[in-house]
Amino acid sequence: MAYFDYAATSPMPTAVIDAWTNAVHQRGNASATHRDGQKSRLLWEEGRDRLAAAIGAIPFDVTLTGSGTEAINLAIKGLFWGRNGTPATRGGGGDLPRPRILTTEAEHHAALDAIHWLVDAEGAVVEFVRVDETGTVDLADLAAKLGDDVALFTTLWTNNEVGTIQPVADIVALADAAGVPVHLDAVATLGYTAINFANSGLAALSISAHKVGGPVGVGALAVSRAWPIVPLIHGGSQQRLRSGSLDAAGVYAAGLAAELATADIAAKAARLSALRDRLVTGILATIPGAELRGHPTRRSPGNVHVTVPGLDSVSALFLLDEAGHAVSAGSACQAGVQAPSHVLRAMGVADSEGPLRFTLGLANSEGEIDALLRLLPSVIARASHS
Repeated sequence: MAYFDYAATSPMPTAVIDAWTNAVHQRGNASATHRDGQKSRLLWEEGRDRLAAAIGAIPFDVTLTGSGTEAINLAIKGLFWGRNGTPATRGGGGDLPRPRILTTEAEHHAALDAIHWLVDAEGAVVEFVRVDETGTVDLADLAAKLGDDVALFTTLWTNNEVGTIQPVADIVALADAAGVPVHLDAVATLGYTAINFANSGLAALSISAHKVGGPVGVGALAVSRAWPIVPLIHGGSQQRLRSGSLDAAGVYAAGLAAELATADIAAKAARLSALRDRLVTGILATIPGAELRGHPTRRSPGNVHVTVPGLDSVSALFLLDEAGHAVSAGSACQAGVQAPSHVLRAMGVADSEGPLRFTLGLANSEGEIDALLRLLPSVIARASHS
């Protein structure tokens, strides 16, 4: 099976599986004071330290979570409460000093659903910053919407569907001038683009281990000490921003996965970019009407997202799967939901354009790319409406 769905989850390398398996055998709660507990604690801390190093953060500023989704929720809700107070601290409700949340309509649902919950439950006001036809944040529109009553701006560093990389430095500069914290969802960035949280000016940055070959069930949030943030989960104070027993084995394996994924990142990105461009060139040359979506150059090295007029994406995915090629049409978190992509709609793409997303990893080869290209024209012809 040729695997072209690394953005959904990345296979675990043997070294990570071995590390995880060995760590699971270490008994003891990582918060216990006895020797077994402290051995577990050391495993957890080593994993956290490796994760922190992979994103250029101070270890103490990294909170481990149960998923990237939880990290995103902690960032958005925690910063919102940090800027406005909770209902309890506002005397049972009260006016919100900074009710507005800025984001785009091209975000992952982990962010959009968290924001809409704040709108419904807390009286927040969401305002959407425009994105252009490549999915890039409209900086002029962002600048116009920033203000004293904005709690935060949140967006994807790298769009998980179309692969567009945002102009992070420009976004942070605009927000900083307005005194607004920025959270970036870097789940699709880790392992593909170098991250240095300490020098970024960001308030918060979220990642997920399974996207880079770590275990499912481990996410992390780096938070700047310059901004107040309120925890979501209470009940043990195992971490500054999250309670709950520490997953020593999972975090240890996640740390190794992040370390491996970010080592020699420039060389890896160059190899992936070459495979990506080979696939893009082949698709555009052989599939009538196919268009590359996302930014043409400022995009993830492993992301190829195309649309084809009249394509039934679901049928195409089944046909590709039957032929031994694992491909997606968009975010795995929306799998099984047969609805037009909200990301493509935000970019102005018509619903009649059927999407296919190919996300590549270092295990992919030129031979796999060429085999896929030989198959695609017949698959798309069969899955398209005349």
